[in-house]
Amino acid sequence: MTKSGIFDLSGRTALVTGSSRGLGRAMAEGLANAGARLLINGTDASRVAQTVKEFSDNGHSAEAAAFDVTSESSILEAFSRFDASGIEIDIVINNAGIQFRKPMVELETADWQRVIDTNLTSAFMIGREAAKRMIPRGYGKIINIGSLTSELARATVAPYTVAKGGVKMLTRAMAAEWAQHGIQSNAIGPGYMLTDMNQALIDNPEFDAWVKGRTPSRRWGRPEELIGTAVFLASSASDYVNGQIIYVDGGMLAVL
Repeated sequence: MTKSGIFDLSGRTALVTGSSRGLGRAMAEGLANAGARLLINGTDASRVAQTVKEFSDNGHSAEAAAFDVTSESSILEAFSRFDASGIEIDIVINNAGIQFRKPMVELETADWQRVIDTNLTSAFMIGREAAKRMIPRGYGKIINIGSLTSELARATVAPYTVAKGGVKMLTRAMAAEWAQHGIQSNAIGPGYMLTDMNQALIDNPEFDAWVKGRTPSRRWGRPEELIGTAVFLASSASDYVNGQIIYVDGGMLAVL
């Protein structure tokens, strides 16, 4: 195999949740540029369809997979459709996520559960359904999206912190059970990125200054800067990497 060949995703099919915009879209574009066929996911069917069109217009192979990642019945229906269409998923990126900021003493249980369901339970359910189909084939790549809060807590984002800490350990649990079947389960931990979800923080001069001062790179990360790590973990280059979380954070976690 050539050096470039180990990163070639030609002939592979990837499901990226929450891929109609933001970090998910950037990683989906990266996988597509490496040769993968993409299943574009989101809850807004029209946005998903537009994203598929844009991928197709750029010469990529992409199909719509609009479903709610927090709904087990919707996930089961989606995988049944994949099976019926002969679609074999080789790569999953569990990217869909939400944020909710409120002090814990003011936090409603329903809001706690909504964040846990979207950021953690969805990764379990989709990973489980993908693994059921990967195990007989003896091959698969599952990439979960963690966070700096997989390691460190911040005030007012308790459910997000708990969910992303859970993603780290879910990734290890997947590796513990599925590595023997030729499946690599790893995670990416983005640092502070320029995304819609972070727009309120980006627009806050005090927080913006804190991020730039706290990060050795002295800037926010860009969504496209996750592509290299995503392609690595999706490709044969990572065939003996399992249960790891790779932080793409400009060095933030490395320093005091």
